[in-house]
Amino acid sequence: MGMAEAAVRIRTGDLEDVPAVLALYDRAVEWLAGSGRSGQWGTEPWSESPRLIGRVRRYAESGELRVAENEGAVVGAMRLGPAPEFIPSVQEPELFLEALVIDRRCAGLGVGKALLDHARAEAADRGISLLRLRCWAGGDQGLVRYYERAGFVQSGRIRRDGALGRWEGVILSQRLQPNERTSCPA
Repeated sequence: MGMAEAAVRIRTGDLEDVPAVLALYDRAVEWLAGSGRSGQWGTEPWSESPRLIGRVRRYAESGELRVAENEGAVVGAMRLGPAPEFIPSVQEPELFLEALVIDRRCAGLGVGKALLDHARAEAADRGISLLRLRCWAGGDQGLVRYYERAGFVQSGRIRRDGALGRWEGVILSQRLQPNERTSCPA
């Protein structure tokens, strides 16, 4: 998939995008598990889990799903909306980013950067100056470093017991100036 960063288009996803987004998660889970990082999203394909299928459908139905496209193909996705209820609240408006996934075939081609830039721009357009996310803090900390290179700073830790056992992560935050469109350095 030869792709230049400028060819990535971000749009609000809908129910028709759910199968393509689930396929992205399936490929990511396979890659993560194969590289010893099953603690992030487990080992089972999202497309075989009614709970995870329902989650992606809810993202689409709520208008919170964003998809990145290149030449009509979905190559990345994320959810933008309020923080999940288990995340410690803040005393100001925020936009919460979660479940960012990139087509493994497009790794290093700017899809993640485009999605993060879109999240910043959307927050700024809404007059929101705080963008937060949570990410897995296990393994070699590569995911945490990725977000830190993109300008996020650690602002908390989280532990949850769930279907995959104990999940440990960090909450990362980035301050934005309202109506300031910033680009990430990563």
